Order: sequence, then C-alpha cells, then structure tokens
Amino acid sequence: MSEKISRREFLIAAPTATWVLTQAARQAAPVKESPLPRAKLEAMNYRGVRLGKSRWQEQYRSARDFYLSVSEDDILQGFRAAAGLSAPGKPLGGWCRTNSSTVFGQWLSGMSRMYRATGDSEIRDKAIRLVTEFAKTVKPDGDCGLRHYPFDKLVGGLVDLQAYADSADAVALLEKVTDWAIKTFSRENVPAIPLKSYQGRPSEWYTLSENLFRAYQLTGNPKFKSFGEVWLYHAYWDKFAKTASPTDAHGVHAYSHVNTFSSAAMAYAVTGDPVYLAVIKNAYDFLQATQCYATGGYGPRETIIPEGRLGKTLEIRYDCFETVCGSWAGFKLSRYLMQFTGEARYGDWAERLLYNGVGAALPISTGGRNFYYADYRLAGGLKCYNWEPYTCCSGTYIQNMADYHNLIYFKDASGFFVNLYLPSEVTWSHQGEEIKLVQETQYPDAETSVLTLNMKRNTAFSLKFRVPGWSRGFSVKINGANAEVAASPGTWAAISRTWSPGDRVEVQIPLPLRMVPVDDLHPNRVAVVRGPVVLVLESDYHESAFRLPERDDDLGKWLVPDKEPGAFRAEPPGGGRVRSRLVPFYSTPENFCYKMYFDTKELPIVFP
Repeated sequence: MSEKISRREFLIAAPTATWVLTQAARQAAPVKESPLPRAKLEAMNYRGVRLGKSRWQEQYRSARDFYLSVSEDDILQGFRAAAGLSAPGKPLGGWCRTNSSTVFGQWLSGMSRMYRATGDSEIRDKAIRLVTEFAKTVKPDGDCGLRHYPFDKLVGGLVDLQAYADSADAVALLEKVTDWAIKTFSRENVPAIPLKSYQGRPSEWYTLSENLFRAYQLTGNPKFKSFGEVWLYHAYWDKFAKTASPTDAHGVHAYSHVNTFSSAAMAYAVTGDPVYLAVIKNAYDFLQATQCYATGGYGPRETIIPEGRLGKTLEIRYDCFETVCGSWAGFKLSRYLMQFTGEARYGDWAERLLYNGVGAALPISTGGRNFYYADYRLAGGLKCYNWEPYTCCSGTYIQNMADYHNLIYFKDASGFFVNLYLPSEVTWSHQGEEIKLVQETQYPDAETSVLTLNMKRNTAFSLKFRVPGWSRGFSVKINGANAEVAASPGTWAAISRTWSPGDRVEVQIPLPLRMVPVDDLHPNRVAVVRGPVVLVLESDYHESAFRLPERDDDLGKWLVPDKEPGAFRAEPPGGGRVRSRLVPFYSTPENFCYKMYFDTKELPIVFP
C-alpha cells in the first residue's frame, strides 16, 4: 500500500483483519467428522398427534384457515412479474410489497408440517401448487432472485415439502437453486457488531447452516453439508463454548442470534463434535439466567442485552419481545436440547412460550395483520397488531402452529415421554404394538391431566412425565391409586410397568402463585405467575395500584379464584375489594390494557 494509515485507523481495522484471517483458516479446514450422534429422545416428527379442544387448537385452526384463504396469485405475483410472466393478482403489501420472499419458504414449511401432523390434504395441495408455480419463475441456471435471508427460508420450505408433504419435485428444485447460490452468494460473513450492524452482513447469514444441514440429512448429498459449513458462526458460538456467562455476547439482534443456535444444534447432529452441544447448552442457560422475562420472552428492542438490564427496559420499551419469531427460535432450541440430552428441564421454556409467547399472540387476520411485539411495560401495556402487514412474524406464525404437534410428546426405545400437558391424542408403535394415548386436561387452568391408554393387549413400557422446574408436590395416580414415583423438579417422573388397555393415569401438578423477579438487579420488580402462566392485572378501572405482599404464601391467601377459569380477584388484608382481576396474559384481547410487572417496594400509588 502506498498510503500510510494512522495508528487509530490501524487499531480500528486490526480486529476485522484478525477475524477475516481466523474465518479463512476455519473455512479452509473441513469440519471435524465423527459418527452421527444418536439422539437420546425422538420427537414425533409431526406424526400421530392430534390437538384436542382448547384455546391452542382454536388458534391452530384459525391460522390454518387464514393461510388457506390467502390468494395464490397474490402470493406469486411479485415472483411472476420479476420473471416476465403473466402476473395476475396483486402484491400482498407490507413486508411483502415487492414479493412474498420474506415468508414464502416458511409458508411452504408450515403447510407441509400441518399436512404431516393432521393429514390435511387441502393445505398440502396448496403448498404443492405454490412451489410448482414458483419453480416456473426460477431461471434455467437456478437463479431464484433470493439472497441469503429469504433463501434460507426457501431451503427450509423445500426440505419440508419433501420430508413431510411427499413432494416429487422439491428436491430437484432445491438442488437447482442451491447450485446457483453456491456459485453466486457473497461469503463475507461479517459477524454482528453490537448496536451497529447487529444482524451481521449479509443479513442473518449465520442462520443458513440449519436448513442446509437438514437438506444434507434428507438427501445425503454432501454439497449441502459443504455449503452449510460456509455459514458456521464461530465468532458468536465460541463465546459459549466453555461458559454460560459470556461477558461480550450482548448488543446483537436477539431473534436471529437465538435462531443461530439451531444451526449449531444441526452442526452437532451432522458432525458429532461435542463443542457444538456445549455451545447450545450454555446458550440456553445464559438465556434463561439473563435474557428471559417471566413469559419466556426475550430481546427488548430486539437486542440481547447486558446482564441486569432486563428490569430497566421495562421502564422505557414497549417492544419487549418479538413474540412470534422469538417463540419459534425458542421452540426449536428447546426441542433440539431435549432430543440430544434427554433432559426434561429444557421443556420448561417451550411450555412458557406456548402459554405466554406465541400462544398468547393475537391471531393472524385479514390482510395479513399480525402480532409482532409483546408489551410488558411497568406502567402498563396492551396487545395490538403491527403497523405493517405480512412481517417476518407472519412467516414463523404458521410454523409455530404446526410445531404445537411436535412439542407435546417424545419417545425412545424404552417408552414414551409427556412434555406438555395439552388436550391431545397420540398414536405410536412400541415393539410392534400400536398404542394410543388420549390426554384430557384443563391445564393450566386446572391442576390435573388424565391420560388413557388404548391398545389391543398388555404391553410393557416406560411412561415418563416432565416435572416442571417450578413445581412442588407433583404426583401420579394409576387407575385411582397413588403411584410412588420420584418427581424432582426439572426431571422426568418415570413409571415402568406392564400397561393394560384402558389404564388411566392422573397427573397432579399443583399450580402455586408466586412472584418472579425480572432479574437479579431488580429483585423487587416482579410478575405474578401461576404455574407456567403469567397473570396480568386488568387496567380498565380507575383504581390505585396496590402493594403486593412480601411472600408468595401470602399472595396465595388473598388472590381468590374468580368464576372465569384461571382468573383471580384481589382481596388484600384489611378489607376492601379490588375490582380489577388478575387474568392469564394469554386471555387478554386486542387493545386490552393490562399491567404485568409490579415494583413491590413502591406500591401502593395513592392519588390525592
């Protein structure tokens, strides 16, 4: 170089140069190979599970009907117009004003998984028609017009079309567009720069590995594995390789950085390298300890924040949690960890997100109106739709709805695992015997779940139940008789026996009321939680905010169950009655005012 640079310019450039050299060295060396690790638990993979009557079944059905109703010509209009083809219909608008690439692959994915879960041929046929027409817009060389961010979603959708919807053409199209991407994609792979380029460059490149590795597992074609290795995010993952308390992991985009841990999970699935498993285990513990609200939500201002700042954000931010996308990333990480480790504790986050995250979101509705941010502000919040339709959350919403079927139950060679207490039924095969389990419950409004076994003959296997980490007094009855079973919080309560047709198992899960601090630096800033469900105070009455008691035991004494399931009215000591009730966050409708977090040392607030 003929020009001289200043010391300051050198110091600015040096870290980037070092990072580029490190990445080049990593990419030059192949990923360490070892036998494919054997997962300790197997998810149902969207087979054999049906949702029973519940709020969450209705949420699923409403979503299915919405996505089925969206005009196929509107979905395809932008792709067709760009390809110079006849383009009837009109743009969807919002984030899909040019084309539907932001969500297209995710819609294919969700529809495919819905079909596998429910046998819904109508939703499958729509996915097949969409991909068939989309393929006509792809150029002969495989140019699909998509860059890293939407391409990742397309890969996932094509993998799922083959895996779950038995598409005859999905893999051929996947090969074609991937060949083009291999030849043309920028590989600068600049990591996120805290509070600056906090999604990295190109945007969210570090999420690509997951679906490319899934494509490799599906097809056995090593080019998918090789291309997946290009996007390994060592610059961020290495922070978690040896610790769950990194000091420099904050300041980056929350959803995409939680989502990238699913790429680390698939890197472990493909290579067996234990470092990747250590990364996702430590990342999970980091998120639970420093980033998650009582709801399981995370990422105020869509940012991973420094430890202890979560409570402070409640004073200034309404955009507390990118709910739908954030839930999707949490669901996946929980499921990967449960499968790889066999540990029950990882199911707790999925449960919290089911009830307080996407399960508490407003339904997607006419014109692509979708829920985006959850509002937990200390002064009070409300639920509302995002100001733009068809955002990224309209892509992950359908995937979340399908995933309800894939989070309730797991299995292994010895038996069956109940992770979520949700009205449902499941059929599976154990040692050649077909077994059907029906789960009937009003949980989390009620404390019991009853499971009935149906099979042709007596069958020996183990039945295991997740004991939530917050629970105390978990118990089991078999055909009305108490079963002596170890039930430590955060573990599986296991019963191994020969089961008979018609056996009934009743699980009792006490649902204590408790106050959960937002973080360690704000121990008196709390949410009221019952079991896994966050309660919020109705804010439609002109009442002074009252002081919460000092202890959880006292909280349970003066919160009195109301007529509506899961709701409580407050009767503080000293007489008087508060008209506003505490109700489940998931039950609050659009534009409903509520208060989720309370400063116990600063209440009551009394007006003159």
